[in-house]
Amino acid sequence: MKKNITMTGKYWIRYVIPAMIVYIVFMAYPLVDSLKLSFLSGNPTGQRTFVGFANFVKLFTDPNISVRYWSALGHTFIFFAIHMLVQNVLGILFAVILTDTTMQGRNIYRTIIFIPTTFAVLITGYLWKLLLNPMWAGPMLQKLKLDFLVYPWLGDTKTALVVVSLVSCWQWVGIPTMMFTAALQNVPEELIEAARIEGAGSWLIFTKIKVPMIMPVIGMIAILTFVNNFNAFDIVFAMENANGAPGYATDILGTLFYRTSIAGQHPIGIPDTGLGAAIATITFIILCAGVIPTLYKTQGLKDEE
Repeated sequence: MKKNITMTGKYWIRYVIPAMIVYIVFMAYPLVDSLKLSFLSGNPTGQRTFVGFANFVKLFTDPNISVRYWSALGHTFIFFAIHMLVQNVLGILFAVILTDTTMQGRNIYRTIIFIPTTFAVLITGYLWKLLLNPMWAGPMLQKLKLDFLVYPWLGDTKTALVVVSLVSCWQWVGIPTMMFTAALQNVPEELIEAARIEGAGSWLIFTKIKVPMIMPVIGMIAILTFVNNFNAFDIVFAMENANGAPGYATDILGTLFYRTSIAGQHPIGIPDTGLGAAIATITFIILCAGVIPTLYKTQGLKDEE
């Protein structure tokens, strides 16, 4: 037995190498190349020259560019905050309900909650765009005596970003729900029974026993939400457009990066790959600043030290 374990240990690298090659080619190399590109000029002819931190200086000081960047960054944080407060809170609430052994039809409700995550984002965005259009859905809502819902939600700069964020939460709430459900199912029933014998109520059991025991999962979901929201693009593109309409009210880092480095900013329309790479680099730094402390606090890294 020991010999077999030793032989297996010698050949584990064979199984890691293919995944490592794929990761290096499609993840690590593009990341390093993007970092390098942020220090080069964004000449569309391909003749790029080293410009140092000029792209970053332009991003933060040019009045026409910096205003769009700071606006997109603020909107991205709002987009993330809504997902944390709505999507993930609903996810853990649904998980608590779905892990209640006295509840009937739990599997049916799990399926209903998870179904939206199987839809294509473009289809989801288009359908919700129709449902939120007062010209299309207005007559039906009026017949249902829901006149207060007849409003151009996507056309108002005060409500557009919140509505797009809530649609995204509706589509993806199934993923944190399933992750929280799996985590709560692994909480030892003996601890819960002992707490009930001692007189603890449901809220006390949830906050003092369940939440601390699923903290690594909570941290991982927070990280996934953070990373996905700061890389979001498709839902805004589907429901509004790449310009973050109306009036850049839904403009986030993903749409700003697309306009800058791929489509070209209005009205010139010439892509600036160097400036786009600078936006991607700053986003990467923000992600590291948020992910690393969260990993340290929630994944037991502090205790291992």
